[in-house]
Amino acid sequence: MEEAGLRHTDADGLTVASAGKAGRVHVIGAGLAGLSAAMVLAEAGRDVTVHEAGPQAGGRCRSYFDRELGCRIDNGNHLLLSGNPGAMRYLNRIGARATMVGPKTPVFPFIDRADGARWLLRLDRGRIPFWIFDRSRRVPGTTWRDYLSLLRLRGAKGSVAEAIGDAGPVYRRLLEPLAIAGLNTMPEEAYAPLMQAIVAQTLGAGGAACLPLVPAEGLSESFIDPAIAWLAARGASVGLGRRLTALDRADGRASALHFADGVVTLGSEDAVVLAVPAPVAGGLLPDLTVPDAFQAIANIHFRAEARPAEALFTGVVGGLAEWVFVRPGIVSVTISAANRWAAMPNEEMAARCWADCRAAYPALPAAMPAYRLVREKRATFAATALQQKRRPAASGSGLANLALAGDWTDTGLPSTIEGSILSGESAARMLMRHI
Repeated sequence: MEEAGLRHTDADGLTVASAGKAGRVHVIGAGLAGLSAAMVLAEAGRDVTVHEAGPQAGGRCRSYFDRELGCRIDNGNHLLLSGNPGAMRYLNRIGARATMVGPKTPVFPFIDRADGARWLLRLDRGRIPFWIFDRSRRVPGTTWRDYLSLLRLRGAKGSVAEAIGDAGPVYRRLLEPLAIAGLNTMPEEAYAPLMQAIVAQTLGAGGAACLPLVPAEGLSESFIDPAIAWLAARGASVGLGRRLTALDRADGRASALHFADGVVTLGSEDAVVLAVPAPVAGGLLPDLTVPDAFQAIANIHFRAEARPAEALFTGVVGGLAEWVFVRPGIVSVTISAANRWAAMPNEEMAARCWADCRAAYPALPAAMPAYRLVREKRATFAATALQQKRRPAASGSGLANLALAGDWTDTGLPSTIEGSILSGESAARMLMRHI
C-alpha cells in the first residue's frame, strides 16, 4: 500500500501529493512530452523509468552530427517565445534557460519576396500595443485598424482564413505566416480557436511575452541533455532502444508492458505515461481515438555563414522558405504545411530556398553550398476542426493507471514545443491525483 504522502509544491508553483512509497511510473517515450512528465513525477518523489524506442532521446526536438555537412544540426528549427509558460518552466527546472538566446526586445525582421520590401516588426514590451500606431514599427502598407482583425478570432469556430482572411496586407504579411508557422496547416483549413490560443499567449499578452528565443547551440543541448542529467540526479533512469510492442489491460488498468527484450508486469500501484506519436498510441490502444491526418514540415540546413542582425532569423513572405535561421556555420530554412510541396524534387526545393536565403541575407554567395534536406512527413497533426475533435484528454485512455501525453492530445494548443511540454505536465498530474 502507498504510504500517506506529503503535500509538495513543485517547480510550477502547484501543490501535488508527494509519493511516499508509491509504485513505479513507466514513461513510454523520451520526447519533450515524456521528459516533461518524468520530471514532474520525479520532482514529486515518484520512482520513474523512461523507455525510448530510438537510439537517442528528444523525438523531433533533438540535435545530431551530420557527416555530409561535417557539423551538428538540429532535426528541425524551433522558435520559442518568452510567453510560452510551459517551455519556460521546463527550461528553468533543468537550469537551461540561459542556453536560449535572442534579441533583448520583441523584434521580428521580415522580407517580402514579391517586391523586396524589408521591415522590422517592433512590439512594445507592455500589454498596450502602442506599436500599431507607429508606421515605422508595424507592417508596411497597414493601418492600426487592420490589427483589430485579430479580435475576430475570439469565439470563431471556423477556419483562420474565414475569421481574418480579409484583413488585407496585415493578413498576407503577418497573420498568414504566423498561422502557417504556428499551426503547420494552411489557414483555409486551420482551426481558428487554435490560432486564438497562440495569439492570447503571445501578442495578446504584450511584447514581453513575444521575445523570440532560439537555442544558442542546439535543441539537444538546451532541451534534452540537461533534462536527462536532471532526471539521473534524482534517481530516474532513461533506457534507449526500448520499443513498446504491446500493452496488456485487465480490470480497467494497464497490466503489462511488452518490450523486445521482455515483459514488465505492472503492480497495483504502478502506472504508465504513454508519450508516443498518435499513430503509435492508436496501435497500442485500438479503442483510442487519435488524430489521423497529418502535415509535413521540411527543413533545409545549408553549410554557410551569414551575419545575423538584431534577431537570429528572418521571416520570408511570398517565398518557398518561410523562416531563415542563422547559426555559426549553418543557415537553416523551415517550410511548414509542407504537404503541398510533397512532389517537389529535393534539388528544386533546395535551390528555391537558397534564393530566399540570399534575399534575406544578401552577403551569402550565389553558389548553393552543401545542404541537408529533412522532410518530416508526419511532423504534426493537421490543425483542423475535424482533427481537433479526435484529440483525447490525458485521461482519454480509459485506463485508471495510464495517462496520455503528446502534442496531439487535447492541450488547447496546436502541435508545438509548448503543447508537448504542457501535455506531459497534465499527464503527470493526472496520475498523481489517481494513484
